[in-house]
Order: sequence, then C-alpha cells, then structure tokens
Amino acid sequence: MQNQAKSLINKLGLDPRLLGMIGALVVIWIVFGIVTEGRFLTPRNFFNVSVQTASVAVMATGMVFVIVTRHIDLSVGSMLGFIGMTVAALQVQVLPDLLGLGHWSIWIIAVFAAILMGAALGAFQGWVIGYLAVPAFIVTLGGLLVYRGAMWWVTKGQTQAPLDTTFRLLGGGAEGTLGETLSWVFGIVAAIAAVVMIILSRRNKANHGFTVKPAWAEGILIAIAAGGIMLFVWIMNSYPIPKGAMKRITKAQGIEYTDGMVWNHGVAIPVVILLIVAIGMTIVATRTRFGRYIYATGGNPEAAELSGINTRFLTVKIFALMGALTGIAAVIASARLNAVDVGLGTLDELRVIAAAVIGGTALAGGAGTIYGAVIGALIMQSLQSGMASVGVDAPLQNIVVGVVLVFAVWVDIVYRRRTGA
Repeated sequence: MQNQAKSLINKLGLDPRLLGMIGALVVIWIVFGIVTEGRFLTPRNFFNVSVQTASVAVMATGMVFVIVTRHIDLSVGSMLGFIGMTVAALQVQVLPDLLGLGHWSIWIIAVFAAILMGAALGAFQGWVIGYLAVPAFIVTLGGLLVYRGAMWWVTKGQTQAPLDTTFRLLGGGAEGTLGETLSWVFGIVAAIAAVVMIILSRRNKANHGFTVKPAWAEGILIAIAAGGIMLFVWIMNSYPIPKGAMKRITKAQGIEYTDGMVWNHGVAIPVVILLIVAIGMTIVATRTRFGRYIYATGGNPEAAELSGINTRFLTVKIFALMGALTGIAAVIASARLNAVDVGLGTLDELRVIAAAVIGGTALAGGAGTIYGAVIGALIMQSLQSGMASVGVDAPLQNIVVGVVLVFAVWVDIVYRRRTGA
C-alpha cells in the first residue's frame, strides 16, 4: 500500500513536502473543529482566517527570496508599522487638507506611497548589505529598532483613525469583498487560469523533450486545482453578512433594507491581493532571469558571482522587492483595522520568517517555494486562530508557535538529509 501511494505521488509529480504541509493543515482544522464543536469549521471562521493570513503571507513570499539567497530580514514587522503609520497620517492629517475630505484619489495616493516607501527602505537596506558588506542580520536588526522608533515620531505615538472609506475596503470586512456574483466570476476565471497553466506547462515540457505525466495524472491535478478553487469560493459565499452591516451597505447603495434580505460576503479583497502577489512571485521565481539568479546565488554565491551575476545589485533588488511587498502588507493590515497605533506589525517579522521556513524554505539557502510560504502562513494563522477560539492565552500561543517552528525546521533537515536535496 505504501509503495502504491509513493508510485501515485511520483506519477502525479507532487512534492512530498507540499503534501505534508497540506496534511498538517487539514489535521489542524479537524482537531480544532472537534475541540470547538464545529465552530472552527464554519464559513465565518474560514473567512476571518483567510483575511488575517493575507498580510503575513504577502510578506512571506518576499521572505522566500531573502532566505533563499542566505540572508534574513528582521525589520519587516517594524517597517510595516512605520509605513502603516505614515500612510495613515497622510490620510488623516495631510491629504484631506490638500485635496478635501473623502477625495477619490486619497486611497490611490496612500497605496502608491506605501509601496514606494517600502521599496525605497528595502533598497537602502539591500545597498548596505550588498555594497557595504554589512551582514543582513545586523542591518535588518538595526532597521527593526529604527523603524519602530520612527513610527512613534511620525505622530508622537497618537493613533491615526479613521482611514479613508475606499482605502478600508482593501482590508476586507463586510464591504471589502467581491460579493457573491463577482466571487463566482473570480473563481471561474481562476479555475480556468489554473487549468490553462497546467496544460501549457505540460505542452512546454513535451516540446523540450522532457518526460510528462500520464494524461490521467494531469486530469487529476486539473480536477484538484479547479475543484479546490471553486470549493473555496463556495465557502466564502456561504458566510452571510450580519444585519448591522447589511443595513449600512444597503443604505450606502440606496437600496431599501428588509428583514428577509440575505447577502453573503464572498471572497475578501485581501485574498485577491494575496493571490495576485503569489502568482506574480511564482512567475518571477520560475520564469524570469531574476528568479534564476536568485536561486543560483543561494545555491552557490561564489560560483554565481564568477559566472557573471552581479550579486551585490541582486541583493539590492531582492530587498527592494521585500520592502515593496511589506508596503502592500501594511496597506492590508492598516485597512483591516481602520486605525494604526504604535503596536501595528509587532512580531510580524517572526511570523513571516516562520511562515517561509515552515513552508519549506531552507535557511541554508538555494531552496524555497512561493506556494510553500503561503501555506506556511495559513498554517500559522490557523494555529493561532484555533488556539484563540478555545481560549488559549496569547503567551501560550507564542510558545506553541515557537515549538512548531523548531519542529518544522527539524523535519525539513531530516527530509533533506534522506533525499539529498
């Protein structure tokens, strides 16, 4: 039976570590579902978990590139807080005076400011690491302290709220979703895209003389991918919007509210953003010269440099990308809370690193996947959400997450030793 299972996995071309992560995630869901008498396995909880995962997962995709090249970034949590506070101050104190309260362009300016600010801060750190040869651990540790202190100086520690109405949609909530109809459209488009990518990948391998999976194996993968996407959309479309939010939404849209009216949330906008980022980062990692240089440098920095790769400038670009993704995460996190205080992003750097490592990114460099980091972030958030739902105190939650992180790294080390990866 075991040999048959291994043969099936090999024919499907599935990564055993991916199956292990998915299996661990399912076990977590089942255990907390039993302990909470089914409350954990509700559309409401899955919706909240998906939204809460988004900001950490976005940063985790960038952390994969950082760790693959044998660096580390301890500053992302503080950088998120600094960017979030700055962008919030723009929306609350600066832009309304310049453009008028509620101006349509405020949210656009805020989003671009966050991304550009993150890219600039990240590029500077990358320059110090790459060209001044200061270890990434020290540079980003300094960044952790600098950005957290700078966050306080932006507004002298005052909480910034409320944020722009349109900007808040980027954080999810009852209004920050695609709605039922658009969610089904999104699901269908995503499923078709997944099918097309699998077929094109098969055709590309065949054209270059590589061994391809049997047709039935490709069919199973297509069914799993498309079915999983549509199942997720169905779950999100099964979570009804609370009456209070319904009254607020219908009033804003000029629709008369009735007691029998039922609308469902649908896919949250932060999840859409995460999906776009994950797809984009996967393409960068697997289909671009930049991605190949990243993995080549992580595998053997000296050989990469001798082969003509400008590893110093590559480091600048990697940290600039990490900063830009942190800016996107800052938008999601601050919009979800509709306020920014000095605690925003605290310990997020550890959650991001843990998500990447749990997702299979090797701390020794050279190996890591984007989808693994996203699943790692989902495992982390599922653990925290599950423990919170059963009343576990926050300090104990941190202990459990720390133990899981060490265990995941140990399992990865054992796996690589046995497989020679």
